[in-house]
Amino acid sequence: MILDRFAVSGKVAVVTGAGRGIGAATAVALAEAGADVVISARTAEQLKDVAEQIEQAGRRAKVVPADLNNLDEIPALVAAAQESFGRLDIVVNNVGGTMPAPFVNTTPDILKDAFHFNVATAHALNLAAVPVMLETGGGSIVNISSVLGRLSGRGFLAYGTAKAALSHYTRLAATDLSPKIRVNAICVGSVATSALDIVLSNEEIKTKMEQATPLRVIGEPEDIAATVLYLTSEAGKFVTGKVIEVDGGTERPTLELGLEDL
Repeated sequence: MILDRFAVSGKVAVVTGAGRGIGAATAVALAEAGADVVISARTAEQLKDVAEQIEQAGRRAKVVPADLNNLDEIPALVAAAQESFGRLDIVVNNVGGTMPAPFVNTTPDILKDAFHFNVATAHALNLAAVPVMLETGGGSIVNISSVLGRLSGRGFLAYGTAKAALSHYTRLAATDLSPKIRVNAICVGSVATSALDIVLSNEEIKTKMEQATPLRVIGEPEDIAATVLYLTSEAGKFVTGKVIEVDGGTERPTLELGLEDL
């Protein structure tokens, strides 16, 4: 049965930024497909709710509250997977983000911080995870990138540059880690997460964003979670070094910040 290829039964995953949105949906999806999941985010209360959903799906959850901007906290996620479940097969680097700002307000430190939070955190977790993944033959890594890593939009210099770096990091890491560990990325378009709550609560802005998307809808976290499942399961076993665009067909930023010419 082709659907059997989408199962991750007996696998163990680590998902960052798992307290809500794409991370939470991904953690639950992997559990529903058979994986035990280590979930991490800053807010323990949010993680508790996600852990309950994982357990309702019949799998085990390990909660590790952490601020992954502090790279010293990252190895604890891999240790939790090994100590709680005895292995690690899947890593989903979902944590990231950078606030938009005009060019003249984007200092070198802001650019450096964006790179740190969106790229260095992923690399630190992958570095810690790879030796453990190899103990059981390999695994799969998925980095959550953004459509703004390939599109031009005013105000997104730091975020877009960092996500573009993450996308190319994915291609390079896939080459380094082949053939035992597959590495892919998802370029995410506008998705209805808490990061867009304020924007999407404005019906006029929401309509403009929908109209700027060829499919005329805002994505759902489950759209990204389904793609993660494909990439990390046997269904995606012949895919590595690829950046999958899940963006409703977007070819321009759906959110215009209205920044004026200099």
